[in-house]
Amino acid sequence: MSISSQQSAVTSIFGTVSTAMVTPFTADGSVDFATAEKLADYLVTQGNDALVVSGTTGETSTLEDQEKEDLFRAVVQAVGGRARVIAGTGTNHTSHSIEMAHRAVKAGADGQLVVTPYYNKPTQSGVLGHFKAIAEATDLPIMIYDIPGRAGIPIQTQTMIELSALENVLALKDAKGDIAATSEVIATTDLGVYSGEDALTLPLLSVGALGVVSVTAHVAAPLFRRMTDAAHAGDFEAARAAHYELEPVVRAVMSHIPGAMAAKALLSRAGVLPNASVRLPLAEASETELAPVLAAMAESSWVIPSLTGSGQKP
Repeated sequence: MSISSQQSAVTSIFGTVSTAMVTPFTADGSVDFATAEKLADYLVTQGNDALVVSGTTGETSTLEDQEKEDLFRAVVQAVGGRARVIAGTGTNHTSHSIEMAHRAVKAGADGQLVVTPYYNKPTQSGVLGHFKAIAEATDLPIMIYDIPGRAGIPIQTQTMIELSALENVLALKDAKGDIAATSEVIATTDLGVYSGEDALTLPLLSVGALGVVSVTAHVAAPLFRRMTDAAHAGDFEAARAAHYELEPVVRAVMSHIPGAMAAKALLSRAGVLPNASVRLPLAEASETELAPVLAAMAESSWVIPSLTGSGQKP
């Protein structure tokens, strides 16, 4: 299942294994830009070829616009040239999303992740108009993020087909959980499709997805790299082995508390982050909340790589 020339053009911008990066904070709640640069470097050394900055897991809804722009710039400075930097620019306000796209361009981002406008629940014509306006505002390549569980509405398949005709709409991060609909998009468009649900990465790879934008890859990027590379090589036996090795880790990060909280807690315990601070309305996980996360991690033989490369159990 080799990657076509069209797909290679997409992966040159969005990579194949990407972490939706958490935003580190200092003890007083400020964005810790120095730690963000170190985290970006760490994630790239673990096998990520792209990073999403200020997405949902990056607590984008509690970041100020200037903080986001400065984060984009800091991560570009840290890993630009070694990995692609994808700026989370999407909001539920079209003109605000356009403003964030311009800021991403100014900061040197390679592409942008634009989520379905959430809370407003627009019609499909409104969804189409929203993305079209953003696409026309800059030349920055777009990965659309379809996540009905957060946005409140899905992007219908016909709408996605129409959006694929826009010159700089190149990719889809799919968190719809509807493999039949996603398969139709893959079959009828040139969009590069990425799994937006860690647990469904292998099923989506099997029908032609290019990769994953992951939360769990904070702590297990080498396994996602192994699975994705094996699937692209047509070695689904090896891909399945990685999938099953990942299963308890994905369950740990994604099933009990918000992914940002779980990822930060595990990274801090492994010595990768100095703390697990989040911004309200998220709250740092208590020991009680962490118990099922750690129990799931204990089911796996996987050891979180430290900053020095050695492994450490949380």
